Amino acid sequence: MQLNGRTDECSTTDNQVLFREVQYFRQPWYLLAVLVIIAVVWYAFISQVVLGIAFGDNPGSDGLLWFILILAGILFPLFLLTSHLTVEVRCDGIWLRFFPFHRRMWVIKKDDFYQHEVIIYRAYKDFGGWGIRYGALGTAYNVSGSRGVMLHFPRNKRIMIGSQRPEELDLSLRLIRSSNTTGGRD
Repeated sequence: MQLNGRTDECSTTDNQVLFREVQYFRQPWYLLAVLVIIAVVWYAFISQVVLGIAFGDNPGSDGLLWFILILAGILFPLFLLTSHLTVEVRCDGIWLRFFPFHRRMWVIKKDDFYQHEVIIYRAYKDFGGWGIRYGALGTAYNVSGSRGVMLHFPRNKRIMIGSQRPEELDLSLRLIRSSNTTGGRD
């Protein structure tokens, strides 16, 4: 079996990336919501602070509008637009980072889960939406779409990793779990 030019051999010292996917929140409704927030905040700021026309029937102070501009007109949209999920499969396991919530990547070791499968899910019904979510089916790390790979752990614990390429992710997991360095049960 071959994936990303690699054969199905993993050594204990080999930490090369077999699969990598970086996903951003880029749904049209999401981008529209961010744009509306930015437009309203900037309009209020320019109207009141720059042009001197009070914004609304009971306008806040200019200091409050500066605060709202920095928080909701710059920092919050920047946070929303830079948030992303990085998934890597290496010989030792699955490496995840959901920026900005995780400062660095963390690993789910390949021997910690006993089964994995490609699934179709409903983000709101099964997990309560997108992001790092906790729902009836377990913990989810997802950004968009409705497909991913479900990992099964002892004691009925499950983690779902959303992916735009779930078959390739699943294949890379099969590769590392069947390599010589694991006593994998798959």
